[in-house]
Amino acid sequence: MGTTGLMMVVLLLAIALIIFLTIRLKVHAFVALLTACLFIGFATGMPLDKMLKSIELGMGGFLGMLAPILALGAIVGKMMEISGGAERLARTMIQALGKKNSHWAMMLVGYICGIPVFFQVGIVLLMPLLFCVAIEAGMSLVMVGIPMIIGLLTVHCIVPPHPAAMAVAVGLKADVGKVILYGLIVGLPAAALAGPVFGKLVGNKFKLNPPEHLCQAEPTPDEKLPPFGITLFTILFPLLLMISKTVLEFVLGKTHPGMVYVNFIGDPVTALFLAVILSYWTLGLNRGMNMEKIQKLSETAIGPMAAILLIIGASGAFNKILMDSGIGDAIKSLLMSWKINPLILAWSVAAIMRFAVGGATIAMITAVGLVVPLLPLYPGIDTALVAVAIGTGAIGFSHVNDPGFWFVKEYFGMPMSDLFKTYTLSTTIASVVGLVTLLIFSQLVG
Repeated sequence: MGTTGLMMVVLLLAIALIIFLTIRLKVHAFVALLTACLFIGFATGMPLDKMLKSIELGMGGFLGMLAPILALGAIVGKMMEISGGAERLARTMIQALGKKNSHWAMMLVGYICGIPVFFQVGIVLLMPLLFCVAIEAGMSLVMVGIPMIIGLLTVHCIVPPHPAAMAVAVGLKADVGKVILYGLIVGLPAAALAGPVFGKLVGNKFKLNPPEHLCQAEPTPDEKLPPFGITLFTILFPLLLMISKTVLEFVLGKTHPGMVYVNFIGDPVTALFLAVILSYWTLGLNRGMNMEKIQKLSETAIGPMAAILLIIGASGAFNKILMDSGIGDAIKSLLMSWKINPLILAWSVAAIMRFAVGGATIAMITAVGLVVPLLPLYPGIDTALVAVAIGTGAIGFSHVNDPGFWFVKEYFGMPMSDLFKTYTLSTTIASVVGLVTLLIFSQLVG
């Protein structure tokens, strides 16, 4: 076996080690990734000082930009959660689309609300609302619930500033504005087919048995909710700034004198900082909150980010050590003779990791380390498209090793066999439709 073959064996053993530690031994993903880093270093004969330096530079390089972005994004999500913004969006959209289209309205609510909040937070936030909508519209909970869940999950995987999506964009050195724009375009048909369309097909075949306290949820009085327009604007504000940067760069050119200011305002850190300030006013002070309460809400939002930041930092170390150990060159060498569409390749790597590891976040950030060495084989490839391909791959194949699977099961109260036929199947549909849409879209944008 040649050097390339040995390197690939080490890589496969490292991935198997991550899977074994996280699933079998229930080791935290941060510790599992660091263990894999050390294993690769020792197995490939890296000098000890170089091994530690790779881990240090990998973590620091990944977290340098991501830490403030994720913290600021969490604050915007918390302000929307506390203000009742999600309920306002749902009510307005149901009124606009009509009760008979409530499943489409809930998909759009999940799609929009999923932009600033995490998947699990979105479920907690929207589930009480789901029951009110289903009862009022006279629809089955499955028909309305599947679209909402898929809307949340699709945006969670492919649209920054979500942690994994942002980590993928940073790891690939992709234009964040493009990733957002491409992700929203590709994700919408994926969420539509896997959500409202699929949900309507299976809605009357399965039943939910949710916790009683959710069924008894009372709608919030209308006057206590924030206005629709300002809520929607606050949620989309940072995305508009980042996308505007990408559009203006295309219109004006990178060398235009005004691009200095455009780049500053459209940078993810600046955009989210301005979004936090805006949310403090529109969803906080303007709704009767004081700064003391807003400060406590901000602290509550930032706290849970610690574990996610550690996992992402460890994934940065894993990616760096793959490159420094020579495994990155081995991957490139192995695939030089393969003629496979890079988007299909990126999707496949993420989908396999999602099925094997479970969590979408760890699947995506591990996939980046495997995809980056291959990019030189495809000169001219738009890395924003590759980022979306990784995200769509990570949407699907959710099953028993995915924490999100159990979270959905707890809130839906469905037997596991039914959850496979509804939730797991819908995530897989979204993933496959996302890939097909991306391949078509990539032909249009070159």
